[in-house]
Amino acid sequence: MNIAIIGAGAIGSAIAQQLARAGLDFGIANSRGPDSLAGLVRDLGPHAAAVSAAEAAQADIVFLAVNWSKIPAAVKDVGPWQGRIVIDANNAIEAPLFQAVDLGGRASSAVVAELLPGARLVKAFNHLQAALLAGDPRAEGGRRVLFYSGDDAQAKARVAQLIERLGFAGIDLGTLDGGGRLAQFPGGPLPVLNLVKFA
Repeated sequence: MNIAIIGAGAIGSAIAQQLARAGLDFGIANSRGPDSLAGLVRDLGPHAAAVSAAEAAQADIVFLAVNWSKIPAAVKDVGPWQGRIVIDANNAIEAPLFQAVDLGGRASSAVVAELLPGARLVKAFNHLQAALLAGDPRAEGGRRVLFYSGDDAQAKARVAQLIERLGFAGIDLGTLDGGGRLAQFPGGPLPVLNLVKFA
């Protein structure tokens, strides 16, 4: 499984920690270039590699974890996506004030999908705060829940396998327009809920 992350902020770094902990090799990219990630990659250990965004976009599974307003620039010159799985870990808010972006009633993943023609988008890894996402999924006696949604059954199955491999309990919410809205922030009822599955 060839994996990469575009975005090395709080959420991207949290995902990177989970991948490294699970012993999965991955690339990580940001807008400043691979050299700026030397310290992070050193801390993450031997499974992490700093790459360009263009290189990251060639992975089989690509996490997109970028501040909302920076997404268009982050994906503008990369691709083509050609059926690659993109995990949309973003929320339509602007830091540091966490102001909601007006999407005109659309699901946030629908907006992201338009920027990634040919990609198989799965909404996931977006509803937990970074500290929880980076922590031990089994820290509370069960497995911390991660929601996921998408319109491509095969892509969702691959993401579900990855979620399980990382030690989380995945829950399929259905389509991007249905389940994706439930897990998006702001607007959905599920973000920031720290749920644990004990069975």
